[in-house]
Amino acid sequence: MSVNIRLGVNVDHVATLRNARGGPHPDPLTVAKACAAAGADGITIHLREDRRHIRDADAVAICGWAGVPVNFEMAATDEMAGIACKLRPHGVCIVPERRTEITTEGGLDVVGQRATLAPVIARLNAAGIAVSLFIDPDPAQVRASAEVGAAVVELHTGAYANGKPGELQRLAAAAALAAEVGLECHAGHGLTFDNVAPIAALPEIRELNIGHFLMGEALLTGLPAAIHEMQRLMDAARKV
Repeated sequence: MSVNIRLGVNVDHVATLRNARGGPHPDPLTVAKACAAAGADGITIHLREDRRHIRDADAVAICGWAGVPVNFEMAATDEMAGIACKLRPHGVCIVPERRTEITTEGGLDVVGQRATLAPVIARLNAAGIAVSLFIDPDPAQVRASAEVGAAVVELHTGAYANGKPGELQRLAAAAALAAEVGLECHAGHGLTFDNVAPIAALPEIRELNIGHFLMGEALLTGLPAAIHEMQRLMDAARKV
C-alpha cells in the first residue's frame, strides 16, 4: 500500500447484518480485525444517535482494541462528544445526521453551524483527538473547517459517485484548497472499484474511507480479496 494514501474500511454494515437477526453474529470487532489483517490502514465506525447499526458496546470494543487507527464518526452533540472523549479513538469525523435518511446524504454546513461545531471541536482537540469534518467539496466549507479548528476534512464523494457532471473537478479544487489552508484531506462515500481511481489520483488526498461497497464485494470474493483489489486500484491511480 502506498505511503501516500490510506484505506479506511467502514464496518457499520457488519452491524446492520447482525442487527437484522438480533444475535451476536457477525461481530463488527471480529470483522475489523480481519480487515486489519488483510491490510486495511484504519477502521471507521459511525455511532449514530439512533444506534441503527454500530452500538455502544461495539464502539467500546473496537476503540479498546485499536489494532489500527479508529475513525469514530459522530454527530456534533454533547452526548457523542462525551463518548468520544471517554473512548479516545485516533480520530473523530463529525458528520450530519437526519433520522429519516438511509445513509449520509451530504456534507456538514460548517459555515452555518460554526457556533455549534466550534465548542465540540475544541473539546475533542483538548482530549487529544484529531477532528475531521465531513463536507461537500465547496470552498467556503473548506475554509470554515480550518477556521473552526478541524485538522482534517473528508470530502463527500456521493455526488461524484452518482455521476453528477463537474463533480470530479470540484473535488480536485477542494482537495487543493484544503492543503493550501493546512488541512489534511480525506474522501469517501459511494466509492467502488469502478470509480475510485480518479479520486485516488488526486495528490492531496491522504485517505479514502470505504465501507458499503467493500462489505458487499466481500460476499462474492471474500474480505481480503476485496480489500487487496481496492488497494491495488488506489495504488495504480497514484502512480499514473
